[in-house]
Amino acid sequence: MYQGILNIISEFSEESITKDRKVVLKPFREYIQRNFDEGNTIRLNFICTHNSRRSILSQIWAQAMAFYFNIPEVYTYSGGTVSTAIPDILIRLLISQGFQIQQLSDSENPIYSVKYSKDENPIICFSKEYYNKFNPETDFLALMTCNNADKECPVVSGAIGRISVQYEDPKQFDGSDDEVKKYHEISLEIANEMWYVFKNIE
Repeated sequence: MYQGILNIISEFSEESITKDRKVVLKPFREYIQRNFDEGNTIRLNFICTHNSRRSILSQIWAQAMAFYFNIPEVYTYSGGTVSTAIPDILIRLLISQGFQIQQLSDSENPIYSVKYSKDENPIICFSKEYYNKFNPETDFLALMTCNNADKECPVVSGAIGRISVQYEDPKQFDGSDDEVKKYHEISLEIANEMWYVFKNIE
């Protein structure tokens, strides 16, 4: 794993996660534990309205943490109720946090290759609907990362289960003096919670 990411992980602690958030994350952790115990493939689809920020961050950090804690057969995905594009600020943020990123296409909705370790396959990221063919059609857990997607998708077709793990939207800080700071904080919040979930798989 790249050193910049390891440096971030070294700062995480369970104490920084509130009791209320641990309750929210409990069914997510139990799902992974149950499937890990049974030797099943674990597919996680993080869903947000625009699939541009929170769901992308969750997809990337969850995959990185599964690797870090050596939890095999974990595959992460993301989607939205509509497709938009990943903003440049999110790409710059992830690079600053240690990820190696390559842009694979030049379009209004670019495709990115995101690597957290030199010898591991990259995560392919781009904005898309949650039911896009790039995502699994069945046998996955749907994790709702924003309240709008939670309301607009009362049923996620093909999902084994559905869990709400909502995060604050960094988009609301776009163009403000706090933009970079808030994107960084929300990314670390998501990363810390993914760290907590996978750390507690036994």
